[in-house]
Amino acid sequence: MKPVGPIPPGFDAIDGELAISGRRASEWVAQAGRTPLFVYSKAMIDARVAQLRAHLPARVGLNYAVKANPHPAVIAHMAPLVDGFDIASAGELALCVAAGIDPRRISFAGPGKRDEELEAAIGAGVTLNCESEGEGMRALAIGQRLGIAPRIAVRVNPSFVMTGSGMKMGGGAKQFGVDAERVPALARQLIAQGAEWRGLHIFTGSQTLSADAIIEAQGNVLDLAAALTEEIGHGCPKLNMGGGLGIPYFPGDTPVDLARVGDALTARVAALPGALADTALCLELGRYLVGEAGVYLARIIDRKISHGATFLVTDGGLHHQLAASGNFGTVVRRNYPSAIATQYGAEPTEEVNIVGCLCTPLDRLADNAMMPHADVGDLVAIFCAGAYGATASPSAFLGHGPAAELLV
Repeated sequence: MKPVGPIPPGFDAIDGELAISGRRASEWVAQAGRTPLFVYSKAMIDARVAQLRAHLPARVGLNYAVKANPHPAVIAHMAPLVDGFDIASAGELALCVAAGIDPRRISFAGPGKRDEELEAAIGAGVTLNCESEGEGMRALAIGQRLGIAPRIAVRVNPSFVMTGSGMKMGGGAKQFGVDAERVPALARQLIAQGAEWRGLHIFTGSQTLSADAIIEAQGNVLDLAAALTEEIGHGCPKLNMGGGLGIPYFPGDTPVDLARVGDALTARVAALPGALADTALCLELGRYLVGEAGVYLARIIDRKISHGATFLVTDGGLHHQLAASGNFGTVVRRNYPSAIATQYGAEPTEEVNIVGCLCTPLDRLADNAMMPHADVGDLVAIFCAGAYGATASPSAFLGHGPAAELLV
């Protein structure tokens, strides 16, 4: 038997069935007209943003990392909740603009920005988080051709990392950002050649549950930003401090102690170095804002026994939930929070394997998990599905197509 991860708070049962935003899972499936289905809860997103606002210093803004969940309805819902949006492609820029987001609230990070992407961003007034000297020079040339001073910040590759992060985004040789020791010269060159200087972006890691690691990283980021700003010789209009706050996915995971993180950041902000006295600060968060607000629902199509093991075969799978299948950077496969949605709260009575419909042995959503008895037609729920689900999975694989999505 292999345990499943902790189901996030905020979900209830109605008549023995999982309820999401006050309605049974089967009702949302009926509204969507099909399974598989991602359901995202507005109330849970709102509650998470409110929780952050309550703990963070007022001076620290919140940016939404669109890559976590770029569903148009989610982006539009985020518009009044957050202070800015971080994108990683021209496609995400188009989604934000279509949702009515002012491009001046948007910053664009990521290595390998194509010239047409730079042109679209510069023309719209988006801030470019410059990832290299070469990218900076291309942006200046495009801005000159357009007759627009490009809004440019520099993404810094620091010498330190966020300890315990699920994915390290800085420190050592990286494709991300400019090595810290080269940042001042590049920044001065950009400013001298006519860029509108927008500051620094320092993202050290993601999916961290340790308050100590987050506090240490945030302190290091502030110290580095102050030192770089002094060396550059120009003020830092904005500092994107990155994010890193994770969510519990697996057995034994515990939530980030947000109160501790907030208290420590409040103390640091109250004693900022003079170089950052007029700097706007923000955290860039994606998974932490929307991850726990999403549920992936798939219908059981077949129930079969093989060599004594029970398999619940669903109409979903890794083509929608690559991370839950254990194929998105996980070394040892562990079970996401999961349940039989139509038997929610019932006593677990059998050990089952919940699998998808693809013809690959990698297509597993839960291994050897204890669940209530489930039959063909029942719904399976995979929790923590609000981030890096639908668009982070190979939905075209084997031609099964994308899942439906609802923001409710």
